[in-house]
Amino acid sequence: MIKLAIISLSIIKQGAKMAKAQRKTIDTIFVLLGLASTVVLLVVSGLSWWGYNFATTSVRTELSAQRIYFPPKGSPALDPAEYPGLQKYGGQLVDDGPKAKAYANEFIGKHLEKVAGGKTYSEVSALAMKDPTNETLQKQKQTLFQGETLRGLLLGDGYAYWTFGILAMYASLASFAGACVMAILVLLGMAHMSKLK
Repeated sequence: MIKLAIISLSIIKQGAKMAKAQRKTIDTIFVLLGLASTVVLLVVSGLSWWGYNFATTSVRTELSAQRIYFPPKGSPALDPAEYPGLQKYGGQLVDDGPKAKAYANEFIGKHLEKVAGGKTYSEVSALAMKDPTNETLQKQKQTLFQGETLRGLLLGDGYAYWTFGILAMYASLASFAGACVMAILVLLGMAHMSKLK
């Protein structure tokens, strides 16, 4: 009986040593995974920040080079009754995504509505093809084409890319916050591992 108790005690001690060794191995694996996650999140954060900077700087540079300005505030071209949403931009350079969207939709868009009684380029173009000698339709077609092209460029190359840049900034900040949390967890895991010795 005593021999059986000694053998049982020996088995329990060996099991405790094995459990402690397994726990340390598991903790080491989790710390290494946490460290790898931290590095990956930092890389994602850095690349996202670069994407944000690239997109917004490119849009600002390209829009600024076009020298598109809102009409001066208080001028007849920026009548508050007709353009209430543009008053805050009066006289400013179109140099970012929100300004490009406002100029495209609220300024160019309103002007295009007046060209052919609210008809779109495709509608006027179809009419102009049926009546190629109608100079009014031909001029309306050309004006609508140019206006819609400029509007599309401002919305696509200005506003859309600017928005992607802003989303990249948020992704960068979220990834950096995640990296900080993971770094804290890694440090806590390493502190816990040092106590297991």
